[in-house]
Amino acid sequence: NFDNAYSYGVRNYFLENALYWLENFHIDALRLDASDHIYDIGVKHFLQELAENVEILSRKQGRKLYLTAENDLSDPKIVRSIKSGGYGIDAQWNDAFHHCLHTLLIGEQAGYYKDYGTCQQMAKAFKEGFVYSGQYSPFRKKFHGGDSSDIPGHQFVVFTQNHDQVGNRMLGERLTHLVSFEALKLAAGVLLLAPNVPLLFMGEEYAEDAPFLYFVSHSDPDLVTAVREGRKKDFADFHLKGEFIDPFSPDTFDKCQLNWNKRQEGKYKIMLELYQHLIQLRRTIPALKEFNKQNLEASFIEEDKVIFLHRWIQNSKIFCIMNFNDKDVTFKTTLPSSNWQKILDSSEPKWMGLGSTMPDELIPEKMLTIRPHSFALYQQ
Repeated sequence: NFDNAYSYGVRNYFLENALYWLENFHIDALRLDASDHIYDIGVKHFLQELAENVEILSRKQGRKLYLTAENDLSDPKIVRSIKSGGYGIDAQWNDAFHHCLHTLLIGEQAGYYKDYGTCQQMAKAFKEGFVYSGQYSPFRKKFHGGDSSDIPGHQFVVFTQNHDQVGNRMLGERLTHLVSFEALKLAAGVLLLAPNVPLLFMGEEYAEDAPFLYFVSHSDPDLVTAVREGRKKDFADFHLKGEFIDPFSPDTFDKCQLNWNKRQEGKYKIMLELYQHLIQLRRTIPALKEFNKQNLEASFIEEDKVIFLHRWIQNSKIFCIMNFNDKDVTFKTTLPSSNWQKILDSSEPKWMGLGSTMPDELIPEKMLTIRPHSFALYQQ
């Protein structure tokens, strides 16, 4: 009850709870889970009131406090400024980015994934943010989303996996279980070369392969039963195969433990080094450091599953070729200019790749071949 009679008590409860964590426990940011389920048709939406109160506390404490929303509506109003008619939330998770990447790599089309699966959509996620900006959604069976092309890149949090997308799978499979090592490296490149705030799911940076299953420790037997039955019902839309794993079993929790020692050897060490290298490039190359979506072009060859990402700021420019195909692709691209030098290729042996076929320098109008599930990054 956020907008009906006597709702002020409910609103104050949630406002004070958020402020309590920020003020007394010195938390820097809060994630607002499922904020689209806050039903409020009042003049001032609860999210706006929360943002206003957090801003007051920020000024009082002399430090910036952040609010990030999870919201399923693809509604840009969530993060638009209050002066512009929005709610003033600092950022929101962009599930569409994940869904585009997931379907391109895996081909999964069950449940909400049926709304995704093309390079055109992935390119739009790079360029604009939301993929559905008023188009018809086959999964939702209605028109969905709003135009986010004017929303700055730093207001979108993007990811290749998170606790929802992994934990809400019946078997808790990480991306590590679903795709090849080459595709995992490609996913890292897509994530860390995007003009958004990247979220790394625990262990992702070294290709952790322990599952992340949904687990609970409720003391109410009726609630445990309700959770079990509810989870089974949720999985029905995805037509998943396999035995349902009991979320109340201690063994379910134990299976999810991370093995940090893996980071020191083999492919796990290589993956960690790749993430570190990509993050270093983000910090040192101006074209990657800025969250500028306006100085960005994303084009594609749909039939070959290849995407071209071009980002620039002043004299700093990068050009990345991403192959989502499971085979070599030969193509010719029209480069935005010349003198492009290769600085990273995920198919090189140093990254446990198949061996690069991409040249050290890109030459306009020349036929090129890129290895399966790989990306090549060039700088000018």
